[in-house]
Amino acid sequence: MIRVLLVDDQQLIRAGLRMLCEAEGDLEVVGEAGDGREAIALAERLRPDVVVMDLRMPGVDGISATSRILAGRPATRVLVLTTFGDDDHLYPALTAGAAGFLLKDAPPSELLDGIRRVAAGDSPFSQDVLRRLVRRAVGAGSERRRPVDGLTARERDVLGLVGEGLSNAEIAERLHIGVTTVKTHITALMTKTNSPNRVRLALTAHQA
Repeated sequence: MIRVLLVDDQQLIRAGLRMLCEAEGDLEVVGEAGDGREAIALAERLRPDVVVMDLRMPGVDGISATSRILAGRPATRVLVLTTFGDDDHLYPALTAGAAGFLLKDAPPSELLDGIRRVAAGDSPFSQDVLRRLVRRAVGAGSERRRPVDGLTARERDVLGLVGEGLSNAEIAERLHIGVTTVKTHITALMTKTNSPNRVRLALTAHQA
């Protein structure tokens, strides 16, 4: 079971998130918080595996709460879920230690997959956020060409589409294969390219 703490100042959103999580057999909502201060206290007491964190909240905001939660419990994984995907929210959240960054217009399946991925040590990002991260890294001079050897033809196809910022479902549709097969290819690609997360993998695609 993945223990989840929900943090959002809107009760209706928390209720919807709880319903989504509790319909899954491997997710357990252990608590809810309406602001950052409450989130910090609950994270210390309940010891969740994953905190689904809103950013804009009264009092202590999500960025400060993320930093303070991880200072006390570095093993906890924070998945940001916010309406605001601009750089002024994205980069401070990542600097505070957030493991992933999803927007609230993401489909429910993407959120559920994101919770599982952060719990497993991955870093999920909404597509447009991933594209911006890669563009910024490339623009900062990380575009040095790096050949990638030892990939199959299909793995090269998948790597290229990851670099375009496509989701697993979109890659599956484009290549006419199953989503599970795409996930298998991405796992293999991360291993072969020594990429710890999807952002690094997308950047590798551009460098290659």
